[in-house]
Amino acid sequence: MDRYAVIGNPIAHSKSPRIHSLFAAQTGQTLSYEALLAPLDGFAATIAAFRAAGGRGLNVTVPFKLEAFDLADRHTPRALAAGAVNTLAFGPDGVLGDNTDGAGILRDITVTLGCPVAGRRTLLLGAGGAARGTILPLLEAGPASLTIANRTASRATELADEFARAGTLRPQGCGFAELAGQHFDVVINATSASLSDAAPDLPAGLYAPGSLAYDMMYGKGDTPFLVQARQQGAARLADGLGMLVEQAAESFFLWRGVRPDTTAVLAGLRAAL
Repeated sequence: MDRYAVIGNPIAHSKSPRIHSLFAAQTGQTLSYEALLAPLDGFAATIAAFRAAGGRGLNVTVPFKLEAFDLADRHTPRALAAGAVNTLAFGPDGVLGDNTDGAGILRDITVTLGCPVAGRRTLLLGAGGAARGTILPLLEAGPASLTIANRTASRATELADEFARAGTLRPQGCGFAELAGQHFDVVINATSASLSDAAPDLPAGLYAPGSLAYDMMYGKGDTPFLVQARQQGAARLADGLGMLVEQAAESFFLWRGVRPDTTAVLAGLRAAL
C-alpha cells in the first residue's frame, strides 16, 4: 500500500490524515496516510526513514517548510516563488518540492466562495511565509491591483519588489497606516495576529461594497480579524478551513493524478468544529 503522511512538530492536532483518508475513499485510491512527528533536529533523518520504508509523499507543516525546500532536488515554480515547501513527492528522479498553499486559498476564494479575484482590488496582510506563498497565485489570477501591507512597512515593500518580476502587475508594499483612504474588494489576512487572539491594527474604511474578508486562520466561530472586518463593513467573511482542504486536494492531485471533490469533506470538517 502506498504510504503518505503529514510531518511536523507538533502534529497530533493535524486534520490532514482525516482529509486524505476521505479523499482516498471518495476517489477509490488505495493508500495509507498518517501523522508523523519529527524531532526539531531530526527532520532529514525522519524523511530518510520514511522514504526507506516505501513512503511516496509528504505534506510538511510547521516548523519544517524551509528545511523541506532545502531537501528537495527539484522545485515547482510556485515553490520557488514561495521559498518554502509544504508538499514532497518521492520518485525515481528524486524529491520534488511543491507549495500548494497559494493554489489552495485561490481555489477556495474563487471556486468554493465564488468570489473572483480577476479585476478586483486585492489586499494581502502580512509579509511572512504564509503571505509569500500566496502572492504568485494571486498575481496569476489577474487582480486590478495587489497591495501587500505589513506592520513593518519595509518588509512589505521588499516583498512587493521581489515579486515585481513575476508578472505584468507590480504589487505595492506599505505599512498598515498607509492603507488609510484606500478601498479593497478582497482582503486576505496572512498575519499571525489571530493566533494571539488579536486583529491587525488597520484603518477603518478599507472594505468596498460587496467585499470579501478572508482569514487564513480558522476556528470555532469568527476569528478576531473577521470580527473586525464585520464591524468595518465587509460584506462577506470566510476563514481558512477551506484553504486547508483545497491545498490538501492540490497535494493529492500531485501525488495521485486525481482531483477529489472537496465540498463534502469541507462540510464534514466544518460540522466537527
